[in-house]
This record gives sequence, structure tokens and C-alpha cells, in this order.
Amino acid sequence: MPTDIEQFIARWQGREGGAERANYALFLTELCDVLDVPRPDPASAAHEHNDYVFERAVIRRTGGERLGGNKRIDLYKKNCFILEAKQSRWTGASGDLSGQGEMFEPTAQRNAGRRGIERNWDILMRNARQQAEQYALMLPAEHDWPPFIIVCDVGHAFEIYADFNGKGRDYTQFPDRQGFRVYLEDLRRADVRERLRLIWTDPQALDPTKRAAKATREVAERLAEVSKSLEARGFEAEQVAHFLMRCLFTMFAEDVELLPRHSFATVLADCAQAPDSFQHMVGQLWAAMNTGGFAFAIKDQVRKFNGEFFRHPAVLPLNREEIGELLVAAGKDWRNVEPAIFGSLLEGALTASERSRLGAHYTPRAYVERLVLPTIMEPLRADWHNVGVAVEKLLAEGQADAAIGAVRDFHDQLCVLKVLDPACGTGNFLYVAMDKIKQLEDEVLEALSALGGQEALALDRHRVGPHQFLGIEVNPRAAAIAELVLWIGFLQLHYRSNREHPDEPILRAYHNIECRDAVLTWDGYPLPKVVDGEETYPSPRRPDWPMADFIVGNPPFLGKGEPMREAFGDAYLQALWLGNPKVNKSADFVMYWWDRAAELLTAKNTVLRRFGFVTTNSITQVFNRRVVERHLAGTRPITIVFAVPDHPWTKASKDAASVRIAMTTAEAGERDGVLYSDRMKHSWTATSLEGRAGAPPGSINADLTVGADITGSGPLRANVGPRPMA
Repeated sequence: MPTDIEQFIARWQGREGGAERANYALFLTELCDVLDVPRPDPASAAHEHNDYVFERAVIRRTGGERLGGNKRIDLYKKNCFILEAKQSRWTGASGDLSGQGEMFEPTAQRNAGRRGIERNWDILMRNARQQAEQYALMLPAEHDWPPFIIVCDVGHAFEIYADFNGKGRDYTQFPDRQGFRVYLEDLRRADVRERLRLIWTDPQALDPTKRAAKATREVAERLAEVSKSLEARGFEAEQVAHFLMRCLFTMFAEDVELLPRHSFATVLADCAQAPDSFQHMVGQLWAAMNTGGFAFAIKDQVRKFNGEFFRHPAVLPLNREEIGELLVAAGKDWRNVEPAIFGSLLEGALTASERSRLGAHYTPRAYVERLVLPTIMEPLRADWHNVGVAVEKLLAEGQADAAIGAVRDFHDQLCVLKVLDPACGTGNFLYVAMDKIKQLEDEVLEALSALGGQEALALDRHRVGPHQFLGIEVNPRAAAIAELVLWIGFLQLHYRSNREHPDEPILRAYHNIECRDAVLTWDGYPLPKVVDGEETYPSPRRPDWPMADFIVGNPPFLGKGEPMREAFGDAYLQALWLGNPKVNKSADFVMYWWDRAAELLTAKNTVLRRFGFVTTNSITQVFNRRVVERHLAGTRPITIVFAVPDHPWTKASKDAASVRIAMTTAEAGERDGVLYSDRMKHSWTATSLEGRAGAPPGSINADLTVGADITGSGPLRANVGPRPMA
């Protein structure tokens, strides 16, 4: 271990006295030496050159207008991080943070930051984090959002938050709740020093989704080979799909040690030598996983998994080569598989027509987050911010129990909210929503632990779970994959914050993914009625959707008219129009979802707070626009609070076609919205989005513009003549 690390820790650990302004620059400069990274540069009078400096000036602006004087980031490195340093103050130390005393109530100001008073110290760090997030908003437009925010308690600890989606809207604990706080003594660990070094030098290398995307793609390629081979031998596609999904979950279970490590891989290796034993060995293992008990195949006791995956655990006969492909897949680290794209890749691997373009049809996670954040996380984080303000006030008044109660109540709300994707496909939007809400839950439980110690432990079995994420999907294979995606994702998230295994049964049959049509039902559904040799759909109508707090998704892009007729036939199309009479017949198929969600948003006693959809970018064209206009101008109006009018939907492969789409998020009532434009960084191996508001906040019109709505304006009479205007 390098001597300078011990010297650094001994020099700074437990140092008393001295305000942050006196010590933080020296502390961080010496930290750079310990991490073997360059020290910050001297500041220049020209701010545009200050890409790695202390006291980096930023200006608060709105709509291009300057508001107030300069603010200063304690340490800033372009494209890497914003660091705010807060040193805990001891009795007799300087009582005010230079230029920042207004952030605290007088009582809290006297006590905040004492390491012996954990509650107030957390308040100090929390305010520093919020300040850093505000500074990120003030960066010049030509600067990308930094992926990291670091809050530093000089001589004691760092708290690290990351947002890799390029939007600066959702900084969360990094790498997880267990590891986001780095104490000074943790610098003795080489992995901690390397993590910090990469934050300084190559922060994108720490993005877990990029590593996960590669691992997931490799797994899908192996599965495609097995699926192709089995179907060539005459097995039905659905049978193959469910068999392989059980294999995949078993691989995941052994990597997170729900099964003994390498146990399934050992079974596969043994069966590769004796393929005739495969059905018996794997079948007995899966039967034991369904009920719990001793599994002779692995010579060990197994937990009760239950759920839908192992209720009817049919095992297909595999030859040596097919078992070998599964063995290769089992050798991957399933803890790193990315559920957000896993479902789409799996569907491609199991679908004959898609295998030649495997990987061309998954939506990169950055695109999914682009809609999930404004639709779901912005209102939830606003709620959490308000709880934090209330907690600070209660603590300042000496009402610790009430502060604990406020945090517990918010956690209860997280545990009962519902998210619906009414066209969920393989579940990528639902998984990302669950991931983001679980990240927020981690912060809430961390705050509860700081406030009440044992309070968080009492909630160990009361957590956000898969049952809260509801889907409607007409394709039975995709619906089954969505359930698998949610369970693998949930268990990954569980182990991110917990060392203990979840309660048995591990899997539960929540039936939260419904396999049915989301925009049309009829008497006798799902079978049409045949009259005089023709299909009919008696009493066509819109089906009910489950109640949800948020709706988000990517309904199918089928356009209108002939594409819909080819996909569904004349009879279905006529029934769709009859069942949805308020949607004009020339609207795109996706607008049926938009219209239904908009009606639910303003329905009596609704719990729906926001909905957000990916649509074709033709949403701004006249017939689609009419659907939107009806709700924006209704007696109970809704507002588009977030929109990207023309967004790339490039598929993640070298030769995939690029599609242009729009994103919209709406809520009830009237308020200003934000219109976004994007700068794209894209390659077939990695995709990220960077965007800032394309216009000041304002009323977003049905054509996804801000300002005066001219779409309904007629021509001036002076312009009426024999020639149209150019």
C-alpha cells in the first residue's frame, strides 16, 4: 500500500476546526496526488477556459436572461463532475459557510455538520447535494451535463451521485446505497481509489448500462442458436421460448446465489457429456425450485421459487451442441445483464424472422429514461424534496419522531403507487421505471436509517416490488418475457441494496402483466364472431385499464389507413373506429393510447398524475393534432409538460434503420411545459442523449411548439389570391 495514502489519511482524518474555505482546496489537491490524477488548473479570467478549476463561476439564467450574480462551484471538471465541499463544523468553529448561510435556519446553522449529531450532519450534506444539482443547471449550454456529483465532507467522507443519461435530471447514489458514501479510510482499498480515479479521468467507463448492454447482447446470440436449432427439429416456437426463459432465470439464480454458485453450470457440463440425462436432471431441478426442497441434480437444498416460470417445467431434449451453447451462456455474469434491453433481444433471439437482425430492435436504455424521468421521476422527486424541507423544519423544532414519520409516510406512498404501460412489449419501460423508483427508495431508506437507526430495518419486507408495475400486451410471448424481465430486474435491484435473500417464495404470481388488447374489446373477446363466413366484432368498445398513478410506454407504430388495414383487417379496423368514436379515423394507431390516457387523466376520482408516450413524430400533423387539441382545450384541460418534437429512435445495430419519433408527457390542469431539442451521440455499440431546453418554459401547443398557437389561424384576407403563399 503506498505510504502517501496512509500519510494523507493521518493528515486529514479527524481534523478539527477550520472552515471549508480554508481547507477544501488543499484537501482535494492532495487527494488528486493520492489518486494519481492531474491537479486542477489555475483559473482563467475567461470562464470558457475554466474546464478543470476550483471556484468555477456559473451564472443563473432563464430564457437567456441573467438572474443575480455569479455562483461558484467548489471544484468542477468538464464532462466529469461537480464537487461541493462541506466540512463538518465543531463547537467554536466558524459558524457560517461563506456566502451560503441563507440556506439554513438559525438553530440548524449553529448545529449543522457536527459529526456527533448525525441528523443535522445529513441535512448539511443534503443541502450541498441540492446546491450541486442547481449548479449543473447553470452550466453553459455548450457544456454537457456532468455524469457525477460529489459532496465532500473535508477530512471525513465523500457522497457520490451519478446520472449517465446525459440529462442531469436524476442524480442517484453511485454505485448503490451500500457504496455511495466513501469514508477516508476506504481509500486504502484499490477498487475505491480506481473508482474515484475514473470519475476524474474517464467517468463514462463507470456507466453500468454500457457494460451490461455488451453482456446482454452476447447472451442473446447464444440463445438464438439454441432456438434456431430446436425449431428446426420441429418444436413449437412458444414451447421453445418458455423452455429457454426457464434456463435463463436458472442461470441468473445461480449467479446471485439463490442457487449454489456454479450449480446449474455444473449440471450443464455433466449433461454435455451425457446428453440423454439432460431432461431428467434439469427437470428434477426445476421441480424442486417450484416447491422448494432437495434437488438431486445439484445435490443440495433449494429455495422455493414458485411463480409462473416453474409451475409447468417442461424440459426439451437437447443434443451436445445445444447444451454447449447454454453452457457458454451460463458462463456469462448474469448479475450484469441489462433488463432494459434484455427483453427485446430475447424476443429477437426467439423469433425466426428477427434472428438475422439480432440486436437491431432493442431500444437503448437512454431513450427509455428520456421519457420515464419527466413522466414519473420528476413529480416523485419533487415530492421527496418537499418531504426533506419538512424534515429539516421538524428537526430544527426538536420533533424527531415527526420527522421520522414524514419520511416513513413517503416510503409508504412509494410502496403503493402503480405504473402502467398499456403496450408494454417485453417490459423495458416498466423495468426502467422500477429501477428509478427503487433508486429513490434507497435514498428514502438511507434517510430513515440516519434519522431513526432501526426504523429502516423494520421496513425490510415492505418495499417497492414488481406487483406495482402493470402491463398490457397483446403478444403472449412478449408478455411472458416482460414478466421475466421484471423479476430478473427486481432481484438485481434487491441485491444492489441488500445482502440478504428475499423471502420465499422468491417468485410470486402477481398477474400484473395482462395479455390482451389495450384499445379494443368486444363480446366474446378474444375470438371474433363469424357471421356468413366473415369475422365480426360484436359490441366493440374500449377495454378498461388498471388504475395507475403514472402511465408510460411506447405504443405500436402502425401509422394509419392501409398499414392498419393490412395488419388487422377491415373488420377489426371498423370495430376500432366504433369503439373509439372520439378519435378521428385518420389518426395514427398510437393516438388511440394517447386519447385514452388523456381521458383518464381528467376523469373523476382519478389517481393518474401524469402520462407519457413515445409516438410517431407525425403527432404534429393535422389529424393527430386534433386528438391532442381536444384535450388541451377541453373543459377539464390537460397540459403537455414535456415534449421532444423530433427525436431519433435509431436502433442499436450497424445497419438498422433510423426512425424519427416524438415524446410527450402530460398532466391535468394548466401550467408551463418544457420543449426539448437534442444533440445526439450515437454509435451502434453505445447511444447517449444530451439535450437542453430548446425554448424557455411556456404553454406547449398541440403542434409541439411554445408560444402563440397559429395552427388554427386562418390566412389574412390580404394574402388570399390566386397563388398560394410559399
